[in-house]
Amino acid sequence: MDKKKLKYLINKNEGLKLDFKQKLELNTESGKKELAKDVCAIANSKGGRGYIIIGVEDKTKKIIGIEDNDYKEEQIMQIISSRCEPPIPILYETIYYNGKTLGVITIYDGDQKPYQLKENGAFYIRRGSTTDVMRKQEIASVLQENLSLNIELCPIINSSIDCIDTELVDKYFSFHRIESKEENRIILMENASIIKFNKDLEKYVVTLGGILVFSKINFLYLPHNVVRIINKINSKENEIILVNGDLLSILDKCEIILKKILPENYPIEAVYEGIKNAVFYRDYTIFNKEIEVVIGNENVSVISPGILLKNTNISENNYLRRNMWIYEKLLALDDKSRFIKAQRGFTKMKIAFKNIGNVKFINSINGDFFKVIYPGPNKVKS
Repeated sequence: MDKKKLKYLINKNEGLKLDFKQKLELNTESGKKELAKDVCAIANSKGGRGYIIIGVEDKTKKIIGIEDNDYKEEQIMQIISSRCEPPIPILYETIYYNGKTLGVITIYDGDQKPYQLKENGAFYIRRGSTTDVMRKQEIASVLQENLSLNIELCPIINSSIDCIDTELVDKYFSFHRIESKEENRIILMENASIIKFNKDLEKYVVTLGGILVFSKINFLYLPHNVVRIINKINSKENEIILVNGDLLSILDKCEIILKKILPENYPIEAVYEGIKNAVFYRDYTIFNKEIEVVIGNENVSVISPGILLKNTNISENNYLRRNMWIYEKLLALDDKSRFIKAQRGFTKMKIAFKNIGNVKFINSINGDFFKVIYPGPNKVKS
């Protein structure tokens, strides 16, 4: 945002899409909840892009300013992503104006409405300059206008189509017997929801699913798309290996690393199955957690952000899968046919350790993670 635009907003009165705040109380639970409610309400209100300007008195519009390090973009993104559902596309920036630094949260006009708070399930909207709970008819109306509620299709506002690997895109369309080349590639990607045209920004941006599957440098936009492998058995100090990239290359790299760390007689394929499930089905809206693999002598664990949907009975293999848009793309791109298997992943893990020990599954609602614990290499007979 330039200063001219900021001056224009400051001269306006608070309303459906504009809120002034002297400061944010992000060190308190109530302050975080209040911010999430306000962002949710502005996102649900009609009128295009919205703004929260920090460092301005709401009644007098006196410029108070903030310190440059008062708020961080990652901190604000984490508060919104962990408390609002579906993800709300926002951007935080600081602007020097009239001798003071102001913070500006831009809330883009997403197509995943209505947004709600995870904590209480409530939907919020702006009524004039105040935040209020949406009424039944308002919720129904927004749902009718926005029938596609797919998190994978949420736009990544700060992304660019330059980060897309066109070879992967062409390979995907080739699988479906569609010729993809320079003159029609953008149209094909838009039709497949890999990219979307953002009217506010007047440019194409990449969707969450598109950037995960088709970008080798997606960590620049989604730093939480990492598999953190902690090796406790082959070094005096814990060795930490970070694996990133497009989702298929992450799986390829993890398989190579597992084979280097674990002994040959260990059921590596079962641990790899756990990583594969995590990459497929983790909750990518949890921006402050990575997939973690901890390899020790007594046990090996794979921790995936996000619980199994609806907390269904794991033993019955009756859980719901998230990220099915991503799943379809990876099926088309995978040359190794790793995902076309008759057996469920949990069953394969149990069978692999049948004569070694129990494989434990932990679905933590409080911690919002799913964890698989395997017997470690010490439990495997030579």
